[in-house]
Amino acid sequence: MLKKLSTAIIAAALAAASLPALAQSKKDSVVMGMTLEPPGLDPTSAAAAAIAEVTLYNIYETLTKINEDSSVSPLLAESWQASPDLKTYTFKLRKGVKFQNGEPFDPAAVKFSFDRAAAPSSTNKDKALFQAFESVTTPDADTVVIALKYPEPNLPFLLGQATAVIVEPKSVATDATQPVGTGPYTLGTWAKGSSITLNKWPDYRNAAAIKLSKVTIRFISDPAAQVASLLSGDVDAFPRVSAGRSLAQFKADPRFSVLIGGSKAKTIVTINNKKKPLDDVRVRRAILAAIDRKAMIEGAADGLGTPIGSFYVPGSLGYVDTTGINPYDPEKAKKLLAEAGIKTPLELSLRLPPPPYARQGGEVLAAELAKVGIVAKIENLEWAAWLAQVFNGPHDFDLTIVSHVEPFDLVKFTESNYYFGYHSDAFDKLYQSIVATADEAERAKLLGDAQRMLATDAAAGFLYQPQFITIANKKLKGLWKDVPQFENDFSSWAWE
Repeated sequence: MLKKLSTAIIAAALAAASLPALAQSKKDSVVMGMTLEPPGLDPTSAAAAAIAEVTLYNIYETLTKINEDSSVSPLLAESWQASPDLKTYTFKLRKGVKFQNGEPFDPAAVKFSFDRAAAPSSTNKDKALFQAFESVTTPDADTVVIALKYPEPNLPFLLGQATAVIVEPKSVATDATQPVGTGPYTLGTWAKGSSITLNKWPDYRNAAAIKLSKVTIRFISDPAAQVASLLSGDVDAFPRVSAGRSLAQFKADPRFSVLIGGSKAKTIVTINNKKKPLDDVRVRRAILAAIDRKAMIEGAADGLGTPIGSFYVPGSLGYVDTTGINPYDPEKAKKLLAEAGIKTPLELSLRLPPPPYARQGGEVLAAELAKVGIVAKIENLEWAAWLAQVFNGPHDFDLTIVSHVEPFDLVKFTESNYYFGYHSDAFDKLYQSIVATADEAERAKLLGDAQRMLATDAAAGFLYQPQFITIANKKLKGLWKDVPQFENDFSSWAWE
């Protein structure tokens, strides 16, 4: 009898001991860290990449989906076909899809979204792309045809970006705070300054494939606090974390996966080309000659970056190394300033957004410019203030540091009202030749010419292509190593 009782007690104890393991195997929520809080949740109306990090492929969806390897696959479009001249694309839409407010997804919603993005009142950061659409037509209940003013070989990729999400027409006025999309998650709560919670949408067309029922996104801007949140277990994953100086510690800790991946981003010192004396190419070249790119990479990105000399990165079609056009040469910088008639010290404003790479890079930049007689007066701005003063208007700055994360954005140097302040008839003409060229080899050659022209014009202080670090609980799967664009696709995340 005692023996039977002891056996029963042992069995009960073993069963109790297995409960935590069982609970862990069924875990369906995640806490993710993010450096910046988005200013709103409508990626079609504001430029902040943080909006896409929360909403893209989670709340909102696009016709196409950009994958980790930069390939493009179907999403709201089941398939597409391009005309031989790459000026007409026909998309066949997925059937039976609805928005989170119950309204149907149909060709009319696609046309509305793209027409809205191209409208004169649009604040979409890729407005120029949508204005290049000659027409968006809906010949039947499942088809959308986009006719372009010029060939665009990259259109399927571009339509997978956050600026091309399909919005529900009745919801657009409130999407910034109450987003409505076709994606697998809906907005739960938004505690401003602290966190956002996304909840799995039970009526999603493929809800059974979504493993996480709840995602909490915590905003942690301080690098030391980011590291601490991971080490303590308060955060399960932190894509693009500022942990370069703690990499060895995380790599040695068996609790974590450490992913270091490439990107299509360009970190630059933006120079306001319209302001005097920065409208003088000699002054801009002097600024570039004062910058030691390797020192910037060490100081701003903890050594995780590749030097660039133009607004283009290695691995892209037609890339050429232009770092030799404006090499580090402080003595040359001094001579160029003298040639331009600049009396030193020259005082310039350096207005910085919140990311650590910008704040840390600003300190390095100011120290380097000081060596050639330029005093960079640092002003640290919160994200909303930076967007309002520097990026959107009135472009009240001399210098700033920011990463441009979109892969195909040379077009920004043709936009005269863009915050670069750069204008060149020659570059505009060259860019039109690029987009009008369907032959890939010829287009690659022209892209090389464009890179050299921007470098020669010192249109900006081109610094480096960043590498990004993602650190996560080793049992959390589905995170990306490489970053073709800023996104966190929670539909692929799951606990092991």
